[in-house]
Amino acid sequence: MVRNRILGTLLAIALLALPPVAQALGEPFYIGIASRMLVFALAAMSLDLILGYGGMVCFGHAAFIGIGAYVVGILGHHAAEETLLLGFIPGTSSGWITWPLAMLCAGIFAFLVGAVSIRTQGLYFIMITLAFAQMAYFFFVTLKGYGGDDGLRLPQRSQFSDLISLRDKTTFYYVALGVLTAVYLLLLRVTRSRFGMVLRGAKENERRMLHIGVPTYRYRLAAFTIAGALAGLAGALMANQANFVSPAMMHWTRSGELIVMVILGGVGSLLGPAIGAVAFLSLEEVLSAYTEHWQIALGPLLLAVIYFARRGIYGALVTRRVL
Repeated sequence: MVRNRILGTLLAIALLALPPVAQALGEPFYIGIASRMLVFALAAMSLDLILGYGGMVCFGHAAFIGIGAYVVGILGHHAAEETLLLGFIPGTSSGWITWPLAMLCAGIFAFLVGAVSIRTQGLYFIMITLAFAQMAYFFFVTLKGYGGDDGLRLPQRSQFSDLISLRDKTTFYYVALGVLTAVYLLLLRVTRSRFGMVLRGAKENERRMLHIGVPTYRYRLAAFTIAGALAGLAGALMANQANFVSPAMMHWTRSGELIVMVILGGVGSLLGPAIGAVAFLSLEEVLSAYTEHWQIALGPLLLAVIYFARRGIYGALVTRRVL
């Protein structure tokens, strides 16, 4: 326990010190890379709630990210053009409005997808979530007024106050780090509560949970909705980080990448998927400098993790008492 606290403190210090160290070394580029890692860590952590704790292999999680990103992008577009969305909704770049709205829209879509897909299991669940995600993908492709397949440039980043300017890379990094920390603490509390116990019980043996009178469908649907809303928040951050939104954000391949991040880091550990996101994106940055087919090297690594570290990178570190 003491070792974990010490290492946790050192990790927090390292994360807080990263921007000033990068600036001092004359490498501010790494602040942007680290911010991207934090955003994907948030997305992977939200997926772990339903995959790791609920046993729901969702192949459409990226759709919730894309919806959250498009809420920010579309409202920002109308704010810059000084036009009304649907003829009566004013555009805005206020993060106080767009970020909660991104979570709300993604959560509603997740609720609708979950209401149908959670009634099934296994391959049927995977295919239904994939089908909904592809429908969302092609829907945004058809929105030519918002760039269609080419995507939509964000006119300006979300605004909060004069003290918080997301246009500054360092400020955005600390905002993303704060959001990730808050979500981690929230999910930690959720997974350790009775709610989390029911999720794990339904994953292990749903029939037994039903026999003792637990309405597992409601719990799993609630978890699916929460995960979708948090993915929408990750999408809002992603839109601001890239200054751009496109249907590619919600393609099924992005959902596959998120699943790989969760498996690589450690399923059902919350912190593991965040580590997996960092490892995945680090490999992408390093290997893509040598070849555009960098995913070829990822395959053997993933197989090695599955065979030799079945609890992922995080599980291997814990087993060796590194964390």
